[in-house]
Amino acid sequence: MSSGQGRVDVEVESKRPDEPSQGKAHPNTCPGCGSHYRDDELEKTLRVCPHCDHHFRVGARERIAQLVDPGSFVETDADLRSADPLEFFDLRPYVERLAEAEVETGLGDAIVSGAAQIEGESSALAVMDFDFMGGSMGSVVGEKFVRSCERAATDGVPLVSISASGGARMQEGILALMQLPKTICAIDELHESGGTMISVLTHPTTGGVLASFASLGDVVLAEPGALMSFAGPRVVSQTTREKLPDDFGRAESNLRYGHLDAIVPRSELRATVAQLLRLFERT
Repeated sequence: MSSGQGRVDVEVESKRPDEPSQGKAHPNTCPGCGSHYRDDELEKTLRVCPHCDHHFRVGARERIAQLVDPGSFVETDADLRSADPLEFFDLRPYVERLAEAEVETGLGDAIVSGAAQIEGESSALAVMDFDFMGGSMGSVVGEKFVRSCERAATDGVPLVSISASGGARMQEGILALMQLPKTICAIDELHESGGTMISVLTHPTTGGVLASFASLGDVVLAEPGALMSFAGPRVVSQTTREKLPDDFGRAESNLRYGHLDAIVPRSELRATVAQLLRLFERT
């Protein structure tokens, strides 16, 4: 476990196989081919390297802007904040880490929820942000996801979930682990109401999030090269003492084994999700 994030192996193993193991590079330098870009250049390509197709990580706000119709997003539950029931302290107090993450990301927690239209189709949204404490799932992430399911059921619209997470948030202990069955039950109730969830897995989606709601979409999509594994390759290799394939846990490997419905490049994601929304539209 990590003192600052949800899981230590995600912090280390969130690199793709072609990424060089060097010191911390400039955030606009492609880890796949070494090309460097200005902010406006990456914005035009949806933060995808035009030379090697490396998909840079995208924050929740930028992801929403890429996906939904301009001006259609209405955020919900933005005032929810994590408590510190365990009074957790490692190298620093948990409350201090939360405050720092909020200042750095501008988010209240590792998920942004709301309602929006995608190519004119209404949907509920639950979009995670890895930059907020490694996208770890604590009580607030679980609660906002559950409320998104409830609103989707009430409004009669599909839920679009976009995951990016290092797993359950260790600073909240068992309360974080309880979010796994809580979110699973929320999806079950959404399905009982006749509702639908479209799940998009981005790099990385691991641990408790992968083991709960992220894998339970009626349609499960992933971005190219995304890590989708309960534990990272290094941990699995050390535990099994076996050499793993280079693409272990990646979207391409998961697709071969039937864990995904499709791998969708970021440039095609908006159109693909909109098409699915039209297919699942309630009459």
